[in-house]
Amino acid sequence: MLISINWVRDFVDLDGINIDELIHKFSLSTAEVENEIFYKGSDLSGVVVAEIKSVEEHPKSKKLHLLKVDAGESELVDVVCGAPNVRVGMKTAFAKLGAQIGDITIAPRDLAGFTSHGMCCSEKELGISDENDGIMEITDDAAVGTDIKSLYEIDDIIFEVDNKSLTNRPDLWGHYGIAREIATLAGRPLKKIETADLSVYNDLPKVDIKIEDELCKRYSGIRFENITRKVSPVNMRIRLFYCGMRAINYLADLTNYLMLEMGQPMHAFDSRKVEKIRVKRFDKPFEFTTLDGVSRHIDENTLMICNGDTPVAIAGIMGGLDSEIVDDTTSLTLESANFDAVSIRKSSSRLSHRTDASMRYEKSLDPEMTTVAAARFVKLLSDYDNGVKVTSSLTDEYVQKFDKVTLNFDKKFVDRYTGIEISNETIVNTLTSLGFGVKLEDDDFTVDVPTWRATKDVTIKADIIEEITRIYGYDNFDVNTAVAPLYPVRMFEEKNVEEQIKDILVKRYSMHEVHSYIWAYADEYKKLGIEVEENVKLSGAANPNIETIRRSMIPTQLCQVKSNVSFDSEFGIFEIGRVVDGLDEKGLCREKKMLGITLFSKTADTETLYFRLVNMISVMMDDIRHKGLSYKAIEPDHAYIHPKNYNAVICDGTEIGRIGLVYPTVLKKIDKKANVVFAELEIDAVVGTANQGIKYQETSKFPSIDVDLTFISEKYAPIKEAIEAVNSELIRNVALTGTYTDEQGKAITVRLSFVHPERTLTKEEVMEIADRIIGILKEQGIELKG
Repeated sequence: MLISINWVRDFVDLDGINIDELIHKFSLSTAEVENEIFYKGSDLSGVVVAEIKSVEEHPKSKKLHLLKVDAGESELVDVVCGAPNVRVGMKTAFAKLGAQIGDITIAPRDLAGFTSHGMCCSEKELGISDENDGIMEITDDAAVGTDIKSLYEIDDIIFEVDNKSLTNRPDLWGHYGIAREIATLAGRPLKKIETADLSVYNDLPKVDIKIEDELCKRYSGIRFENITRKVSPVNMRIRLFYCGMRAINYLADLTNYLMLEMGQPMHAFDSRKVEKIRVKRFDKPFEFTTLDGVSRHIDENTLMICNGDTPVAIAGIMGGLDSEIVDDTTSLTLESANFDAVSIRKSSSRLSHRTDASMRYEKSLDPEMTTVAAARFVKLLSDYDNGVKVTSSLTDEYVQKFDKVTLNFDKKFVDRYTGIEISNETIVNTLTSLGFGVKLEDDDFTVDVPTWRATKDVTIKADIIEEITRIYGYDNFDVNTAVAPLYPVRMFEEKNVEEQIKDILVKRYSMHEVHSYIWAYADEYKKLGIEVEENVKLSGAANPNIETIRRSMIPTQLCQVKSNVSFDSEFGIFEIGRVVDGLDEKGLCREKKMLGITLFSKTADTETLYFRLVNMISVMMDDIRHKGLSYKAIEPDHAYIHPKNYNAVICDGTEIGRIGLVYPTVLKKIDKKANVVFAELEIDAVVGTANQGIKYQETSKFPSIDVDLTFISEKYAPIKEAIEAVNSELIRNVALTGTYTDEQGKAITVRLSFVHPERTLTKEEVMEIADRIIGILKEQGIELKG
């Protein structure tokens, strides 16, 4: 949110105060301020009020005009101007020779054969609005030659407050709330906001208002007639522009101005189209066109403002197109209301439409503010349009109030929490400046929380401590070592396993850890030819690209690999993240935490890369759980998976994950000359695998005998199973030493290490066991290579 220091000065005297230091103090004590501070008008000089005395058509151009301009000097100035709205007698902003507008210094310039000795400026060129349809027209009474910066509030200091830091501070969503904080920090009094006395209209007829739904806490309304002003005052438009809003028309601008000033959203209806205000929800969905011309689907949970039974606005979000203020509007009905915060947030999400009004309502605004804001509106409307007539009393339907919050504590409580000595006088002054009611008897405090802080912010005594200490200044605290007992905390097993996995993959295999969101990014998937699989979707997603939650992490990692193929010829990435596999029987998401690993290489062939990944996860499980893995061929369960060499990873007879290759068409879109393999393991399954521990065995004093056996086989699994089937205690170790392919087919070589703890083995004993293994495999059609 952008904050104007000029606006703050309306409520706090800041003369003699270093504004940059004050903003820094605000950032430390109240809400985070973004790094850059904008000094508006600092790059503008030499621009004055000037009157156009004559206008002639340019003889060689249909767009250009030859002007003579009175800029308050002894002679008229010749100017060439292309603006369509120039006319004799018009006053405008004129940049004299030598004037500075941003990075431009005004100098004589030849335009189509004529020299221009200055420039008539648009509001956009001056940096005070986006209006660029013509040169600025000055309607205020100002003498020619008057410096425009003395006429309007162009010089200003703007700083931006991070919206996230205001989530629990609904009172800070307007300049008056910011001014209260700044007044406290500066030690200056806060001026009371000027409002109209609405009691003088009590005898006028009421507005027909009825709240028919509990989602509306309060609704205040008042009617006006004889509104003649169409364009907002320049200073109002400048403040709106500096704070990120565009000028629309006088009435719309006034409601936006008050929203930025007080934090209270308001809406102006054309009174010709709104007679009976009803606040309610509808039983059946329907389509409704909002002010921006978009047709929106309204369901039965969305609160609406109606003219009788006809919807005219989405409560707390945006008005309807049919009841908007138009050029011939002379009467209006003002809405100043308070709605349920959760309802507004949900409706805004469902509609995928978040507005400045809904952002504020979501924060639980103070319902006491509706009538104050209406009184402020009447004050400003009357000041800027003298002929305005109020035609109703302030009609106020107040159906749900927040409970009053009163907190009691003593000085010892403050001392114990803060650890420092803060005087009673400082405590009282601080809380009083912030708007709290404070009573002090001896060392006992009774604090009444103001309504604008009681909606969800200050509710317990600890909140009061925060108010005291943040204004006192955390940087004023003495640095002392805290004395407190420290107890060792055992890390959760899941977290311990995750840390072990990360250490192994990074330290041993130089893998790169990545982080991603849980969404299936449709546009990124599309680039690889991967369809987004049907799964749980986010209702009312603002961006259809991220409405579906992913079932697997691998497509996400393939997109990440695609983005990095130009940086290295070979790399690996991994992430421990979450996926959702549909809904369970209770309708809740089946959420899983997974380990995704993807290897990319332009140099290694598919087989080498595949077995490199097999080795990684085997070593990982051996280190973490001291258990071996087996693999079982399965059918692909995703379209991006190659049908060959897709295997379940099995430990202790339980599937803990899957390993495979990327489908050729997907691989081609990642890189035509590379290979990619992946594995995805379920963390809960890894954690749930019992730790076998390390078993120590005495080394035999006698020599071992190694026997190499080479079999003609496409797979290693049958060989492993045959070795396990003989169940010989003399086999101390089994190692896969190599694979190759010749005219007989694929050959796999295993090395069996035999040893006896008490004697030297004979060749006959060793070969008897080897022959049994050969025999088991021969029965399965797997021959020993000759």
